[in-house]
Amino acid sequence: MSNFTVISPEFKDQERLQLVHEFDGFDGTGQNRSPALQWHGAPAGTRSFALTLYDPDAPTGSGFWHWILFDIDSSVTQLAAGVGSADATDLGASGTQATNDYGATGYGGPCPPKGLPTHRYVFTVHAMGVPKLELPANAPNAVVRFMIYQNTLATATLTGLYNR
Repeated sequence: MSNFTVISPEFKDQERLQLVHEFDGFDGTGQNRSPALQWHGAPAGTRSFALTLYDPDAPTGSGFWHWILFDIDSSVTQLAAGVGSADATDLGASGTQATNDYGATGYGGPCPPKGLPTHRYVFTVHAMGVPKLELPANAPNAVVRFMIYQNTLATATLTGLYNR
């Protein structure tokens, strides 16, 4: 039983995300603002963190990766609302972002096709056993995720729901 958990002051697990979180492209009308996240209870030996945001319900045959953030310093236990811009200036000195499935770097909010059933957006914080993944710049997100999973000691998840 792990005490590793992630929460958000903006939504509870299995509750609806807000319009402000929705992607601001395609036909999305949101502000593409990431929700604030806080985590605690990482296991001993944690040397860094990674964060992924995944929609398993996207009609792609393989889901949709909305955010991949890694090499977060082990002293960081929260992210403010709105971090994850393409230029990463809001991350400070901690964290590297991979390209998401929108083809952009940073946070890409939910934007499920209109009229489909509610999608799940799974925020996963990975406690990592290495201080850095040591990946080349612009590594494909599948390679980044592979390395995240290879070095994960424990995970904590928080699922938001969204439909349009």
